[in-house]
Amino acid sequence: MQAEKASTFLRLHHGPKTLVLPNVWDVASARLVEQAGFPAIATSSAAIAHSLGYPDGQRIAREEMLAVVRRIAAKVSVPVSADLEAAYGDVEATARGLVEAGAVGLNFEDGTGEGANPLANLTEQCRRIERIRATGEKLGVHIVINARTDVYLDQVGEPATRFEHTVGRLNAYRQAGADCLFAPGVQDAETIGKLAKAVNGPLNILAGPATPPIARIEQLGVARVSFGSWPHRAALGLFSRFVAELSGLGTFRVLADLAIPYSELNKLVE
Repeated sequence: MQAEKASTFLRLHHGPKTLVLPNVWDVASARLVEQAGFPAIATSSAAIAHSLGYPDGQRIAREEMLAVVRRIAAKVSVPVSADLEAAYGDVEATARGLVEAGAVGLNFEDGTGEGANPLANLTEQCRRIERIRATGEKLGVHIVINARTDVYLDQVGEPATRFEHTVGRLNAYRQAGADCLFAPGVQDAETIGKLAKAVNGPLNILAGPATPPIARIEQLGVARVSFGSWPHRAALGLFSRFVAELSGLGTFRVLADLAIPYSELNKLVE
């Protein structure tokens, strides 16, 4: 069953439509996405970390992150892909934990969070991808590796160098065994279209306020669109509006307008 889900998830990266993934952070959000008809689930590492009281950036322990992934995978019938940041050190242990949790896809990033060396060494990162691939194959699951470079997201180098730098890294990751190539931080249609043509595999972009609509993204040749922590931040934004209304006016209209009925939510997570 898990191997079949992995094959299904891999096929979704090859059309005919762009794979759209509204990222989730718990069982309820995952079930809402599944209920809406999306063919797969993807988690947001930042959203999960924030919901558990950690800053983003590998501050959460592998076991805590995978515990959430496991609960989500157990409650949905569609393939689950987990954002596991830079894999928390031991990539083989992380890959094994991913499979044991019931997921079939993995986001793997090269950002280090270090000012002097913002990106992981390219050769070492490629070797890590190879080790993730080998671990999955030993377990009988083709882990769908979504290899991410943070060149644009972290504004690495001079602006004029970022496109070629991104393409070079992503194509190296593809050669090392990655199935999808993720370039967060790119939102303009021209650059998105150029990237889709220049990389040697399916391109994943991170949606933001300036990102074109899905129909346009499909025309540009993008294989996958993620939303990262944006949905979680929007949910917290709604809660922030509620507490501001309650403390300032003593009213709570926003809850009446937007809350999911108790019975529906209870049924959703059965």
